[in-house]
Amino acid sequence: MGLLLLFLLAVCFTASASAAAEDAYIGVNLGTEMSDAPSPTQIVALLKAQQIRHVRLYDADRAMLLALANTGIHVTVSVPNDQLLGIGQSNATAANWVARNVLAHVPATNITAIAVGSEVFTTLPNAAPILVSAIKFIHSALVASNLDSQIKVSTPHSSSIILDSFPPSQAFFNRSWDPVMVPLLKFLQSTGSFLMLNVYPYYDYMQTNGAIPLDYALFRPLPPNKEAVDSNTLLHYTNVFDAVVDATYFAMSYLNFTNIPIIVTESGWPSKGDSSEPDATLDNANTYNSNLIRHVLNTTGTPKHPGIAVSTYIYELYNEDLRSGSVSEKNWGLFDANGVPIYILHLTGSGTVLANDTTNQTFCVAREAADPKMLQAALDWACGPGKVDCSPLLQGQLCYQPDNLIAHATYAFDAYYHRMAMAEGTCNFNGVATITTTDPSHGSCKFPGSGGTNGTFINGTSLAPSSNSTSSGCPSRYIYNGGAFMSSAMIGIFCWIVVFL
Repeated sequence: MGLLLLFLLAVCFTASASAAAEDAYIGVNLGTEMSDAPSPTQIVALLKAQQIRHVRLYDADRAMLLALANTGIHVTVSVPNDQLLGIGQSNATAANWVARNVLAHVPATNITAIAVGSEVFTTLPNAAPILVSAIKFIHSALVASNLDSQIKVSTPHSSSIILDSFPPSQAFFNRSWDPVMVPLLKFLQSTGSFLMLNVYPYYDYMQTNGAIPLDYALFRPLPPNKEAVDSNTLLHYTNVFDAVVDATYFAMSYLNFTNIPIIVTESGWPSKGDSSEPDATLDNANTYNSNLIRHVLNTTGTPKHPGIAVSTYIYELYNEDLRSGSVSEKNWGLFDANGVPIYILHLTGSGTVLANDTTNQTFCVAREAADPKMLQAALDWACGPGKVDCSPLLQGQLCYQPDNLIAHATYAFDAYYHRMAMAEGTCNFNGVATITTTDPSHGSCKFPGSGGTNGTFINGTSLAPSSNSTSSGCPSRYIYNGGAFMSSAMIGIFCWIVVFL
């Protein structure tokens, strides 16, 4: 997402199904075109909570790579298309890129693949002639640093470069790209790398105007008489995904390359669309991604290579509200910017990755960049009119440490949020709070929602202050001031009026 991609399928497709099962994985692409993007630390926390071990980045963002350090998460970094020409024309530029974006982070950050460009043939065709040079220059820099066996180099392709894709046995690459594709495949073969492929059954379904049944695109079970049959091989295809992957295998074999594995670097389904996209729905997105994850992790393989799983990166981790284009372009994510699931995947029997039901595991936390005065006012309100029991925040109590305003406000906000049954609008506090799926509990300090019972809640109906509300009265017993909480005995002589603007 954007993200890691190291997948050591055996170089030969005669490898055992058990070995393939060990290698099969689901990863996520990490896009960040969000108006309220989570911090790298929050992103990594979500990855850990969802047990996602493979991530693809669309760049090599330093802050993100630092946050991923010492997590063990496999990371694929990318050379963006706008840097491709420079790297493809200069070995020194490529070496500098590797030094800055790879060598500076390994081994702490587990970088296992580099994606050089993205869908270059179809989105930046003028750069295609130097694509292989760019890949080789990047690889040479890895060889010089003795990292070429650990980090594989490839480039993601749109499946649209495959022509006559059904039946799969007749598929071939657009021959106008042979001068680039042939040396690229030779490089992948010689370095033990893999072909990166973006597979979008949603677009295949949309573009055929009903010729492809929706169930066939969504991995839904089909009766035998509805399965697509390759008349040349008599192989039966029950879903678009497998047909596209096998078409790619056949296209490579047409050029006499038969032992290059495929990794799907992007695949998914949008959860929302405009009036022209009636099948971009929550239910269809859930169905597609749930079935895709099961298909990969159960090592089903494809009809051409049964038992050889095709590891896949889901597009994508977050909805991206700043993406241009149709409504669907903004709604491919599994989570919103706060880490709240867009839908709960149906993953029974498919292991633990992305299987956590986080619906009832959300927490309300203080924003790190919030104005301290606003935070203090909101904390006062929560521990006063909000009727939160803030006694665990007193010196010597379970949640006193860490002794800072953000930590204490987070406890109070989350206590109020859960006391109000996580109702809409109860985690705002005039914009200084936000919802997360990352449990802020630490040590013996257990937060509401994590099963913790540090404090008791007083029943009441007070609502957290909104952008138009005002509150007045005497202060709560737990005012943070200069790094310490003071009891009401120390501050009882002060009365306050807090106005939330």
